[in-house]
Amino acid sequence: MLIGTHLLSLWQEGRTRFTNLLPEISNDDLRKKLSPAPNSVGFIIRHVGDVEFLFAKNVFRLPDLEVHAKTVIAQKDTGEWIDLHELVSYITQSGQVLKKAIESQREDDWAQSITTKEFGTKTKAESLGRIITHTAYHAGQLKLILKYGSL
Repeated sequence: MLIGTHLLSLWQEGRTRFTNLLPEISNDDLRKKLSPAPNSVGFIIRHVGDVEFLFAKNVFRLPDLEVHAKTVIAQKDTGEWIDLHELVSYITQSGQVLKKAIESQREDDWAQSITTKEFGTKTKAESLGRIITHTAYHAGQLKLILKYGSL
């Protein structure tokens, strides 16, 4: 088995920590926050999708991809992320696009260094670790907000 196949499997399994929470979420949950934290469930879901699209484009260099990372641009919860169907569709699409970007890497691409303003210079393999932990971090936040958060 090639390294890219192993890394794809690792990403897919890691992402389930996030995606397995989605069926538990209702439209009413999207506005929940865990005070004093500023971000709602809806914002976090959208943010994970935004960052996946950004990784596909900027780290894994998927061509012809336009990204409108609204949560990254706003840098705060604007309260607009309140449509569960739209958010689940967005996160499904971002996952498909990132999967395609990961699958498009050649074996020697994983050792290639990428520099971003967000986390400096890392190999593509290290960058994949970054997106896996980013998604898992926000999955933990979601679980806590769903359990203890309020409107």
